[in-house]
Parts: sequence; C-alpha cells; structure tokens
Amino acid sequence: MSVLSVQGLGKSFGGVQAVSGVSFSVAPGEMLALIGPNGAGKSTLFNMVGGQLQPDAGSVTLGGATISGLGPRAVARQGVGRTFQITATFGSMTVRENVQMALLSHRREIWCFWRSVAERFGAEADALLAQVGLEAQAERATGVLAYGDLKRLELAVALGNAPRLLLMDEPTAGMAPAERVALMQLTRRLATERGIAVLFTEHDMDVVFDVADRILVLDRGALIAEGDGPAIRANPAVRAVYLGTDAGSH
Repeated sequence: MSVLSVQGLGKSFGGVQAVSGVSFSVAPGEMLALIGPNGAGKSTLFNMVGGQLQPDAGSVTLGGATISGLGPRAVARQGVGRTFQITATFGSMTVRENVQMALLSHRREIWCFWRSVAERFGAEADALLAQVGLEAQAERATGVLAYGDLKRLELAVALGNAPRLLLMDEPTAGMAPAERVALMQLTRRLATERGIAVLFTEHDMDVVFDVADRILVLDRGALIAEGDGPAIRANPAVRAVYLGTDAGSH
C-alpha cells in the first residue's frame, strides 16, 4: 500500500486555479521529487498535503486514512514530518536538546519539558544525531552551527517524530553543491532504512536526478509529466516549460 495517496486535488485563489486535478502516490522508502517553474503550484500542493491549506477538491490519504481537512498539528500526529526552506530549530538550545524536544512532542510530553529537557530521551536523541552525523556536536548551541549542519539537525528533528511521510520543502536551499547532494543522499539512506515515504521540492536538478526515484512536474497547477529521471529529461513538454534545451547535460 502507498503511504501517501493524493486524488484529484484542487485549489483556487480568487478565481485563479493554483492546483487542478492532481493525483499521485508515494510508496514506503520512495523519494518523489516535485518540480516545476515558479508559480506552478508546488507550494500550494505541498501545503495541502501538510494541512496548512484546505483543498477545494480531491482528497489526501495517509496509509488509507483521510487527512485532508485536518490542520498541520493533526496531520503531524498522523505521521507526517516536515522540513522547511528556512530551518526551524531552537537556536538557544543545544543540538541534543532540539532533538529531545521533538521526541517529547511526539510522545505528547511537551507539557513537562520545563522539568529538564536534558533528562528525557537523551540516548534516543544521540542515536538520531549519530544517524545524521552530528553526534560530536550534541553539546553545541544550535545557534553556532554551520548551515549544512543545521539542515542535518532539522532532519534529525523531523525523524524524532517517527514520520511515515516526510515533506521536504527546498531542503538544500542555501547549501553548497556538495552539501546538497550529501544531505539528500543521507535522506535517501534513512528513508530506505525506515521505510519512510519522502516528497520533496527542489530547484537543483542535479540533486533531483541524483536521488529521486520518480519525478512529478507541475505547470500552471496541472501535472504534466511523471516518471524516472531519463523519462523526465526526454519529455518534450517538460523541456519546453522547465528544463530547457540543455537538460540532457545534467
């Protein structure tokens, strides 16, 4: 069974159709990229899956249960994690404490965090940090981390919520090219190991073609292509609206 199933999703703003009749699914362990030109509807689609926007038409199901119509917090409770274009971490806390907060939230114990975050789930937090290569920085203040390390911490925080589906919105924005590939290869390995379905948006086509199992292409709110890297590279409609004539060089 697919982890995520989107059927006929639609959303309009003031008479403008931002997303129109989009359907797709994501399997456990699969990396699905969502690409398209600016204004294609990627953010609107992403936010409907994550609960930030309510669809006008269609449905979103997670593991067979409908989540469309739920708010972001309720969607997260169903097993949807999310990373953002701008990192969302607590700069005044240590690296370990950020992950501990995610573990507390997942177990609905956030109400007692004032007792001492440091006393709760330390070993589990360290295990997650080890998975993303940050175990040596556990005691450091998050505010002094390099940007690439912040992105890895955000991934560890997202994993702390034990997601079945991980939504990654421009996860490599602001990173150096080598860091981008490394972060997404790490994500791919963890998704495979844990059976997490990953839906991500990304402007860097090198990253997309390197890690995506399948690629969805949106244009003007509609899904115009779906397939693996070679199929998308060769698709005339995709080349015309997004990749350009040099797509084959990537």
